[in-house]
Amino acid sequence: MLRKFLIVMVSVVLVSCAKEDGYDPAHDYFSFANTDQFVTRHIALDLDVDFDESVLRGSVVLAIKALDTAAREIILDTRDLNIASVALIAADGLPVPATFTMGEGHETKGTPLNISIPAGIDTKAELLVRIDYETSPSASALQWLPAELTAGGKHPMMFSQAQSIHARSFIPLQDTPSVRVTYEARINTPPQLLAVMSANNDPLTPRNGEYVFDMPQPIPSYLIAIAVGNLYFAPLGEDTGVYTEPEMLDASVYEFANTQDMLDVAEKQFGPYR
Repeated sequence: MLRKFLIVMVSVVLVSCAKEDGYDPAHDYFSFANTDQFVTRHIALDLDVDFDESVLRGSVVLAIKALDTAAREIILDTRDLNIASVALIAADGLPVPATFTMGEGHETKGTPLNISIPAGIDTKAELLVRIDYETSPSASALQWLPAELTAGGKHPMMFSQAQSIHARSFIPLQDTPSVRVTYEARINTPPQLLAVMSANNDPLTPRNGEYVFDMPQPIPSYLIAIAVGNLYFAPLGEDTGVYTEPEMLDASVYEFANTQDMLDVAEKQFGPYR
């Protein structure tokens, strides 16, 4: 009986090993991006926030380095994006229209965006890829709240949750943690609302409907975040604070009162927060 049991166990192990053949632990199986040939270094966003249609609309410019200078196709991750146009910025600063196709959709991964690099574009230099696009009202990373569902009840709100592979639903990009990028953004909103991002936020910025952000530290795409609403700031300490609706400020300050203390302890162990 024991011998038969051991034979069965060995068979299971052999079958399991066979299924692992060809598996590459360095490959992200949840991304279409050809990161073995191209890697994004910087992202520049210019987006309008449309609460009437529940969409973001505008453009992104990706600064991309070619690892394989012979490759002539860039593959990006998308999900439910309406791609209007794609162009590469030539050395003279002028856009060169690029041919692009949307590949076969996948229930989990979304749809690959295949971009052909136009003739005359030197892949040995940094590639600047501009994509004009619009998100879908059902974008998996974006939550659109009507005024009735906010604490104040007067203004709508939108916020994002890109983790783990949802950034591709509001930005066409290489949506994999193996790629880390710096980013900048210009976000246009209704003038009575404030936009904040996972970047440098100025608590004293005028509420004028046009907001500029900069993230100088390379981060994975799932950490790109945005929120827009009737938001106000309250400091928690020298380096920390909280943004929320005015009706929630006091409760939020109380909830996160220890944030500065935790940052102080972390800085003693690992150096200044940057």
